[in-house]
Amino acid sequence: MKLLLHCCCAPCSVMPLRLLREEGIEPATFFYNPNIHPYREYKKRRNTFREYMESQHVSFAMLDDYNMEDFLAGVAAHPEARCGFCYQIRLREAAKFASEHGFDTLSTSLLVSPYQKHDLIRIEGEKAAAEFGLDFYYRDFRPYFQQGQEIARAEGLYLQGYCGCVYSEKDRYFRPKAQPLILDNKWQKRENQCAKNHNTTKAE
Repeated sequence: MKLLLHCCCAPCSVMPLRLLREEGIEPATFFYNPNIHPYREYKKRRNTFREYMESQHVSFAMLDDYNMEDFLAGVAAHPEARCGFCYQIRLREAAKFASEHGFDTLSTSLLVSPYQKHDLIRIEGEKAAAEFGLDFYYRDFRPYFQQGQEIARAEGLYLQGYCGCVYSEKDRYFRPKAQPLILDNKWQKRENQCAKNHNTTKAE
């Protein structure tokens, strides 16, 4: 088996790499993730991926094409269905690269995360692999997620706080406010005075 492992980030790659090697499979890795937003976040994940692969003596390739515009165009109309499109474009590009460089099998580190849509990853992975005449190596790596995070933290890898796209960043950090309109103190005083005057007029 000659396996190409698509990697979403270095921390999620830790346990899939270890487990594959324990099974006697020596994978090469591939980084293509134009969904990551903003660009500074993308650079952190890309650079951490590269440094980690070098430290682990893993052969890797990166398609450093930050085609965020196409990603956003593909999900803007139906952001609730964005994950399927996101898996599709990344895994298809990985499968294409694999077929052009002598690999016969595709897999992905996305399969380690309990926060991803696992069944959808498998569907899109099998579809991409079949299109390019590859096998899709499926394994549920999720039981090893926490162990991988602990190893990544101990090794000083950059650990991101959200999945990657601008929508997931909002889901992670934004909390709707009961009262979204915020007024400065002077404005608020004027509003309070207007309300007081209005109530006085009504009372008269």
